Amino acid sequence: MKKILIIEDNQIVANVYRNKFAVEGYVTEAALDGETGLKLMRTFKPDLMLLDLMLPKMSGVEVIKQIRSEAEFTKLPIIVFSNTYLTNLIQDAWKAGANKCLSKASCSPKDILDIVRASIGESGIKKGSGGDTTFRKKEKNETLLAPKDVVFQADLAKSFVESLPATLASLRAGMQSLVKASGEVEQLKHIYELYRRLHALTGNAGLAGMNLIAKMADSLEALLKELYEKPKNINTSTIRTVAAGIDFLGFLFDRGTQVEKQEIPDASILVVDDEPISRRAVIYALEKAHLPSINAENPGDALKLLGEKNFDLVFLDVDMPGMTGYELCAKLRNMPQYKKTPVVFVTALSDFDSRTNSMMAGGNDFIAKPFLFIELTVKALIHILRSKLQAGRW
Repeated sequence: MKKILIIEDNQIVANVYRNKFAVEGYVTEAALDGETGLKLMRTFKPDLMLLDLMLPKMSGVEVIKQIRSEAEFTKLPIIVFSNTYLTNLIQDAWKAGANKCLSKASCSPKDILDIVRASIGESGIKKGSGGDTTFRKKEKNETLLAPKDVVFQADLAKSFVESLPATLASLRAGMQSLVKASGEVEQLKHIYELYRRLHALTGNAGLAGMNLIAKMADSLEALLKELYEKPKNINTSTIRTVAAGIDFLGFLFDRGTQVEKQEIPDASILVVDDEPISRRAVIYALEKAHLPSINAENPGDALKLLGEKNFDLVFLDVDMPGMTGYELCAKLRNMPQYKKTPVVFVTALSDFDSRTNSMMAGGNDFIAKPFLFIELTVKALIHILRSKLQAGRW
């Protein structure tokens, strides 16, 4: 019988996969950290490993490097889970010897089972000896679940939704502790605790098929990891973005659990900034979330574009020649189709506090330059998803 080793620090995720594989006839073991997983691998001798990259004691990349250094396991198939937005970490996993890298926010147990079968065959049947190991990618909006998988997925979703009130209370308490923290050491402690909670939420939501929650938690998790590893980026803007993200998760817990509304909706975004480097940075941050955008380098061109096309979100630089971002926003608000369109001002960090406390000229939000790419990604997801859900436009 084929054997699978799961190294995953989220006990719920580990148990779900362990039980799922066991039902399908695979012999499965699980470890909650990298060091324990390596020790278990040497005695259990699995045919395949399912590995989270974000592990305590020893990272997933370090685990892969160690595995590939041991002659007996150089060809062991390794499937890894990662955060969608941690592209450097994913590249490190490929270089270390991972066979497949998957987003924890968007893979269901059925998806993983299909990949396992494609990698090592059906349980107890060697690949190519008669077992059906065909793997076909699921098309958007297509259902490939067998009846037992439908029941299994429905049970996961029900349990997940029931846990949301406690999850939200925990996240809000953690955010309050972060806001009240005095000094970098205490801030980092609370940032790490929030990061771990969101890491767990991403995995649990992905299991339950709650893609909107999973993708929002995924982006917030990446932002908190960045702040923890680079404390110089902890400032008023980034803390406000984390708070807004957690607040929006509460909105999603209430409005974003409908099974039929779990794809990120199509959106059109306008970026207006006279500085080419800053403009490109905004566009790149949006691309990380697969959000297409059109850009304008001056307010005049932006007004023309606004009249020709409907945009779902607008990012405006504040200080531009000829017309400020505030003035452009006021003109935008006079256009009937843009009465409620989210507008985010991009301003220098030195001016952030004064501007966020002043009249926003019809804007919805601020983000400070220089911004983290993932911070802007979080902002964009919040405003796109909130406006789409409130308008019932998908």
